[in-house]
Amino acid sequence: MFMGEFSHSLDTKGRLIIPAKFRHQLGDSVVITRWMEHALRAMPKDVWDQLEAQLNRLPIGKKEARAFKRFVMAGATEAEFDKQGRIAIPANLREHANLDKDAIVTGVGDAFEIWSADNWQAYTSKTAEDFDDIAEGLVDFDF
Repeated sequence: MFMGEFSHSLDTKGRLIIPAKFRHQLGDSVVITRWMEHALRAMPKDVWDQLEAQLNRLPIGKKEARAFKRFVMAGATEAEFDKQGRIAIPANLREHANLDKDAIVTGVGDAFEIWSADNWQAYTSKTAEDFDDIAEGLVDFDF
């Protein structure tokens, strides 16, 4: 399981260090793709295979389904780790996520996300304001 929040910087070649505790769960590579809120979603190959299967079940007769599938699939790439635990993030993905220098890597269960520091700050500030309302409709706290 991926959890936690980590701050790292991209180098001049667009490489990003992935936290060691995440790398241990990934093996030699990770699949990265464009995701919602101008973030990137990164996951082990088996999780990618599950997502890909879900995408392939979307109704091709629906415009939104085709658009979502194209956006995610066209943006996907498999990245291998170098000896320093870095992955190279392609320019099209860096552009989607507004990644320039400072990045935030956040665990989200079966995957992790890569955000620009500015986008993450804006997102978490807004989400913090609305957190009670968001949780109320989603989570049953009977424990």
